[in-house]
Amino acid sequence: MREISVVEVAPRDGLQNEPTVLGVEDKIRLVQRSVEAGARRIEAVSFVHPGRVPQMADAEAVMAGLSRTDDVSYSGLVLNQRGLERALAAGVDEINVVVVATDEFSKRNQGCTVDEGLAVWERLAADARAAGIPRTVTIAAAFGCPFEGDVPVATVLNLIRRVLPSEPDEIALADTIGVGVPTQVRELLAGATKIAPGIQLRCHFHNTRNTGYANAIAAIECGADALDASIGGFGGCPFAPAATGNIATEDLLYALHRMGIDTGMRFEQVAETADWLGERLRKPVPALLGRAGAFPLS
Repeated sequence: MREISVVEVAPRDGLQNEPTVLGVEDKIRLVQRSVEAGARRIEAVSFVHPGRVPQMADAEAVMAGLSRTDDVSYSGLVLNQRGLERALAAGVDEINVVVVATDEFSKRNQGCTVDEGLAVWERLAADARAAGIPRTVTIAAAFGCPFEGDVPVATVLNLIRRVLPSEPDEIALADTIGVGVPTQVRELLAGATKIAPGIQLRCHFHNTRNTGYANAIAAIECGADALDASIGGFGGCPFAPAATGNIATEDLLYALHRMGIDTGMRFEQVAETADWLGERLRKPVPALLGRAGAFPLS
């Protein structure tokens, strides 16, 4: 049985675009419930400016309230030097730095061009390495941009070449607005594997146009080491028009487990947490497993 790491991103990507802002206790409980369901890598917080993303303003308080064990890694999203300083002070286990593939989206998301974003990544990667913190670099809008349209595969592969000198521990390819299809996944992962042999590859898919799960399966077939998913399918980018949620953790887990792929997570328990989260966000759960149930029926 092959193993795949599922990175639970509901506490960060799942909440950052929601009009209902959860309190610290509920955020901590969401992370705890994820751990209880078997998640071992969790993107728990984001160290962004609270004026830009108020849903993430209490990152330090959330981190301070989490139970820590050696087998669970808590990641923080970091976009600048101040964010890294906050992340290190809060005691994150790993960081995720975003480099956007297009200038227009990069300016709106992070206030800088692609080249400037690469320079930020280089500085943050060096400082995090000195602090002994593992580093993921996520190439956002790798499958398409809401402002510039299609993003050529060559553009994304060139960005991979440019981040490599800073020695990322992991490279993530993100379909930030949910426009990708499996043929793109195969082409990008084939190129990434050739350019960056030995570096862990991770994929981040949104299900905006109902292609997220097909993309996830294609990524696994192409050798991806990790997939992001969000409990209940909640999520979205505040700076992308018509943004919708990530692929749902429980729906992804059901497919993987039926395919004989081990994740160490329990999808029935994740579905229960999705219902709990939906109640707190005051909205229906986008995921489907909680409605249909597992199969075979017991």
